[in-house]
Amino acid sequence: MPTSPDTFDPLAVVSDWLDACRWRELDALLNLYEERATLECDCEHVRLTGRKWIAAYWAPRLESKAVLAFCLSDMALTADGVQVGCRDHEGKPLRMDFHFSPSGKILHTSCAHCCTT
Repeated sequence: MPTSPDTFDPLAVVSDWLDACRWRELDALLNLYEERATLECDCEHVRLTGRKWIAAYWAPRLESKAVLAFCLSDMALTADGVQVGCRDHEGKPLRMDFHFSPSGKILHTSCAHCCTT
Protein backbone atom coordinates (compact mmCIF):
# COMPACT_ATOMS: atom_id res chain seq x y z
CA MET A 1 0.00 0.00 0.00
CA PRO A 2 1.46 3.42 -0.92
CA THR A 3 2.49 5.82 1.78
CA SER A 4 1.03 9.30 1.81
CA PRO A 5 3.50 12.22 1.84
CA ASP A 6 2.15 13.05 5.30
CA THR A 7 3.13 9.64 6.68
CA PHE A 8 6.78 9.35 5.68
CA ASP A 9 9.72 11.24 7.10
CA PRO A 10 12.02 12.44 4.29
CA LEU A 11 14.85 13.09 6.77
CA ALA A 12 14.60 9.47 7.95
CA VAL A 13 14.75 8.24 4.34
CA VAL A 14 17.94 10.26 3.76
CA SER A 15 19.38 8.97 7.03
CA ASP A 16 18.67 5.41 5.84
CA TRP A 17 20.32 6.29 2.52
CA LEU A 18 23.48 7.48 4.31
CA ASP A 19 23.51 4.35 6.49
CA ALA A 20 23.17 2.08 3.45
CA CYS A 21 26.11 3.88 1.82
CA ARG A 22 28.26 3.72 4.96
CA TRP A 23 27.59 0.00 5.38
CA ARG A 24 28.03 -0.74 1.65
CA GLU A 25 24.53 -2.21 1.44
CA LEU A 26 23.67 -1.78 -2.21
CA ASP A 27 20.35 -3.65 -1.98
CA ALA A 28 19.20 -1.53 0.97
CA LEU A 29 20.24 1.59 -0.94
CA LEU A 30 18.34 0.57 -4.08
CA ASN A 31 15.21 -0.27 -2.06
CA LEU A 32 15.00 3.41 -1.10
CA TYR A 33 14.60 4.41 -4.78
CA GLU A 34 11.54 4.29 -7.03
CA GLU A 35 11.96 1.84 -9.91
CA ARG A 36 12.25 4.69 -12.45
CA ALA A 37 14.19 7.08 -10.22
CA THR A 38 16.70 9.45 -11.74
CA LEU A 39 20.19 10.42 -10.62
CA GLU A 40 22.15 13.47 -11.79
CA CYS A 41 25.80 13.67 -10.81
CA ASP A 42 27.32 17.01 -11.78
CA CYS A 43 30.61 15.82 -10.27
CA GLU A 44 31.01 13.24 -13.04
CA HIS A 45 28.53 14.64 -15.60
CA VAL A 46 26.28 11.57 -15.35
CA ARG A 47 22.49 11.38 -15.84
CA LEU A 48 20.84 8.00 -15.13
CA THR A 49 17.31 6.62 -15.00
CA GLY A 50 16.20 3.42 -13.27
CA ARG A 51 17.45 1.26 -10.42
CA LYS A 52 19.56 -0.89 -12.75
CA TRP A 53 21.67 2.11 -13.78
CA ILE A 54 21.71 3.58 -10.29
CA ALA A 55 23.03 0.22 -9.05
CA ALA A 56 25.76 0.27 -11.70
CA TYR A 57 26.70 3.80 -10.60
CA TRP A 58 26.79 3.08 -6.84
CA ALA A 59 28.29 -0.44 -6.71
CA PRO A 60 31.94 0.55 -7.40
CA ARG A 61 31.66 3.67 -5.24
CA LEU A 62 30.46 1.72 -2.24
CA GLU A 63 33.22 -0.86 -2.67
CA SER A 64 35.97 1.77 -2.73
CA LYS A 65 34.63 4.17 -0.12
CA ALA A 66 37.03 6.23 1.99
CA VAL A 67 37.06 6.25 5.79
CA LEU A 68 35.23 9.59 5.97
CA ALA A 69 32.78 8.70 3.21
CA PHE A 70 29.14 9.61 3.76
CA CYS A 71 29.79 11.56 6.97
CA LEU A 72 26.96 14.04 7.38
CA SER A 73 27.73 17.74 7.81
CA ASP A 74 24.21 19.16 7.47
CA MET A 75 20.71 18.17 6.41
CA ALA A 76 17.67 20.39 5.85
CA LEU A 77 14.16 20.15 4.50
CA THR A 78 13.61 22.19 1.35
CA ALA A 79 10.39 23.20 -0.41
CA ASP A 80 10.53 20.04 -2.51
CA GLY A 81 12.70 17.55 -0.62
CA VAL A 82 15.89 17.38 1.42
CA GLN A 83 19.31 18.96 0.90
CA VAL A 84 22.32 17.25 2.43
CA GLY A 85 25.93 18.22 2.93
CA CYS A 86 28.11 15.14 3.34
CA ARG A 87 31.29 13.49 2.10
CA ASP A 88 31.31 11.46 -1.12
CA HIS A 89 32.80 7.97 -1.49
CA GLU A 90 36.26 9.55 -1.71
CA GLY A 91 35.73 11.75 1.35
CA LYS A 92 35.29 14.98 -0.67
CA PRO A 93 32.61 17.54 0.37
CA LEU A 94 29.37 16.96 -1.50
CA ARG A 95 25.98 18.68 -1.72
CA MET A 96 23.04 16.38 -2.53
CA ASP A 97 19.39 17.10 -3.19
CA PHE A 98 16.75 14.41 -2.71
CA HIS A 99 13.21 14.52 -4.12
CA PHE A 100 10.55 11.97 -3.19
CA SER A 101 7.53 10.28 -4.69
CA PRO A 102 4.21 10.28 -2.83
CA SER A 103 5.06 6.74 -1.66
CA GLY A 104 8.10 8.02 0.25
CA LYS A 105 10.67 6.54 -2.14
CA ILE A 106 13.50 8.57 -3.65
CA LEU A 107 12.38 9.83 -7.04
CA HIS A 108 15.41 11.95 -7.92
CA THR A 109 18.86 12.72 -6.52
CA SER A 110 21.33 15.29 -7.74
CA CYS A 111 24.80 16.00 -6.47
CA ALA A 112 27.72 18.34 -6.93
CA HIS A 113 31.05 18.74 -5.17
CA CYS A 114 31.13 21.68 -2.80
CA CYS A 115 33.62 24.47 -3.27
CA THR A 116 36.48 23.93 -0.82
CA THR A 117 38.11 27.36 -1.14
